[in-house]
Amino acid sequence: MAELIKKAKWITCQKKTEGENACFTRYFDVDKKVKSATAYASAIGVYELRINGVKQGRSVLTPGLTSYKTRVQYQSYDITGALTDGQNRVCIEVGPGWAVGVYTYCKNHNVADHTSIIGAIEITYEDKSKQVILTDECWETKTTPVVYSDIYNGETVDMTAPVTALGKAKIDKVKSKLVYQIGEDIIEQERLAPVEYFVTPKGEKVIDFGQNMTGYVELKISGKKGDVIEFDCAEVLDKEGNFYNANYRSSKSTVKYVLDGVERVYKPRFSFQGFRYIRFINIPSDFDLNLDNIRAIAVNSDIERTGYFRCGDERINQLFHNIIWGQKSNYLDIPTDCPQRDERLGWTGDAQVFCATAARNFKVDKFFKKWLGDLRIDQYPNGVINHICPMLIGGGNASAAWADACTIIPWELYRAYNDVSFLEDNFEMMKKYVDYLHSAGSEEFLWLEGSHYGDWLAMDAGEDSYVGATSVDLIASAFFAYSTELLIKSGKVLGKDMSEYESLYASVRARFREFYMYDGKLHNILPKDEKGERKEGILTQTGIILVLKFNLCEESERAYFAGELKRLIAENNGKMTTGFVGTPYILDVLTKEGMVDEAYKLLYRNDNPSWLYSVDHGATTMWEHWNGIKEDGSFWSTDMNSFNHYAYGSVGEWLYGTVCGVKIVGPGYKEIEIAPIPCKKLGFAQCSIDTVSGTVKSGWYYKGDDVYFDFVIPCGVTAKITLPNGKTEIVRCGSYCYTVKA
Repeated sequence: MAELIKKAKWITCQKKTEGENACFTRYFDVDKKVKSATAYASAIGVYELRINGVKQGRSVLTPGLTSYKTRVQYQSYDITGALTDGQNRVCIEVGPGWAVGVYTYCKNHNVADHTSIIGAIEITYEDKSKQVILTDECWETKTTPVVYSDIYNGETVDMTAPVTALGKAKIDKVKSKLVYQIGEDIIEQERLAPVEYFVTPKGEKVIDFGQNMTGYVELKISGKKGDVIEFDCAEVLDKEGNFYNANYRSSKSTVKYVLDGVERVYKPRFSFQGFRYIRFINIPSDFDLNLDNIRAIAVNSDIERTGYFRCGDERINQLFHNIIWGQKSNYLDIPTDCPQRDERLGWTGDAQVFCATAARNFKVDKFFKKWLGDLRIDQYPNGVINHICPMLIGGGNASAAWADACTIIPWELYRAYNDVSFLEDNFEMMKKYVDYLHSAGSEEFLWLEGSHYGDWLAMDAGEDSYVGATSVDLIASAFFAYSTELLIKSGKVLGKDMSEYESLYASVRARFREFYMYDGKLHNILPKDEKGERKEGILTQTGIILVLKFNLCEESERAYFAGELKRLIAENNGKMTTGFVGTPYILDVLTKEGMVDEAYKLLYRNDNPSWLYSVDHGATTMWEHWNGIKEDGSFWSTDMNSFNHYAYGSVGEWLYGTVCGVKIVGPGYKEIEIAPIPCKKLGFAQCSIDTVSGTVKSGWYYKGDDVYFDFVIPCGVTAKITLPNGKTEIVRCGSYCYTVKA
């Protein structure tokens, strides 16, 4: 039974092994015929369970990343087939991982300065007797050939290093609650062969795997005892074609093997890297670099692919490919911002802007149930939601659009999966957060003051700005209204009386309009300066987008604000200026306001800033910055310039929802609208979404003067089909084809 592990003791080494892995070993006898056997294990650190030398389970990097100070996951393994008659050996090898290693860009230890493990084995014999082995102070400890492992810095394996006994284990005090694994397994996925081996102008030996990714490199190596193979990682090359990883900051991402003369297969087991290229730092001069013996292994949570999109423009197809790989790369147990530098943190803003697209691309309900559980744990008593979850750094203040992940993500997942538990489990968190907004700052119905990330990386305040030109107070107050609205919707689904919050929403919306829209126009009122004065900044695309998206204007005002948005885009040479806050909504807002041509024009732009700019510069995942690589080949910066950052991949929602026209009306796709808006320049488009209600398909293509439409509606789903000529039809289970004059 799973609760057996809770009878075991947490154990650690008598001697602290800084950076090294430790192996905890116990021998036991099996002298009867085994009916079944199960092992349970967890660690403060990252562990691997072996029975008689054989790794158990398919997961890697267990037990995963949680709010360790409160809870840590444990896993179970069917080890029936791993046991032999007579003596058996169980070994739990553990490295520092997220919990113990230096983690976050603040270089702090997360929860402990040493590793610990806990485990249990239950053997049931055919005669119905049982044998139980628990971790205790009788377990032996020793070093391993993994002499160094670190999430950021990589791994060193020295097969010539002597294995040193560290004595009996000692009992450790771990306060974290043990919980059975909630999220998906972290597993090895695609295996990528090298596409090129070359020597750079600087004389560096580099391998290109052709795809930016998260995971590690596997090498089949034979060489002399004492030979050293060492390499580090990069996402891009510089404009001269040299290896470039200055954007990794302090993350060394280095893997090193010291050979013992025996042919072996090596790969990191206690760290991971984000990379497309590797550079050999050390390699014997006589080493046979056989590319058939080298593979890059993609690693991410075992989320099932559900969404597919393809169209008649290969650049848009590459963009969609980049969205998929950006999600895969950053869905490694938690929704991270990036997988390569000294960060890899669960930024709440990135997670919320992408969650709707994420739930189209992959089945992420289980993945988010785990992460939202940690978000609830990390919420402050006053309702504040931190900008990172699990909360490893910072805390105490909430940033608009980041903290609002606590209302937006549960609602979007309820819509996608018709799983009311997303609302039930998180309603109190949502309510506490909205109550906090009601009390924050100097105004009851506005969210003024505070520390915010604003329209992060928008370009309307200058190319090198972080926060953008949109007033952070305006953004915060707009999200105050939006989160309150989502709380009301969620409460009504749950059958709660939401009249108090309906009144609050009305007051927030009215006060927003009074403060920022007092003459029917939008005023970008900036926060107080050092003199306590408020000035008006430039009107921004993001400001107008939020007013339209969150329905903060009256219906009669929409045409005016839509015209203002169109004007601002035109004045910027037909380009966006939006960052993390405005970009996810801009195409949707343009489309809803009758400006789909402008939306398509933005999609098709390939100059900075645009989605196709990175595609035309060779991207295989989404970039953090619109101009991470500038036109002259130089880089935006070294301190914050990830080339695998999924936030701008939120455009995927528009590809599904507008280009192919599949919109959720009833939760879980029980009711949908299919209203594709074709574009002749695109030629054709088709999408398929495996929903909880069945597979929905939508596609169209041009042929001469006609547009042909093909739709598939699964049984049990009601769809309203709307064609560009205005024809509508309510349909149910079946395949439907239409032809419309272009």
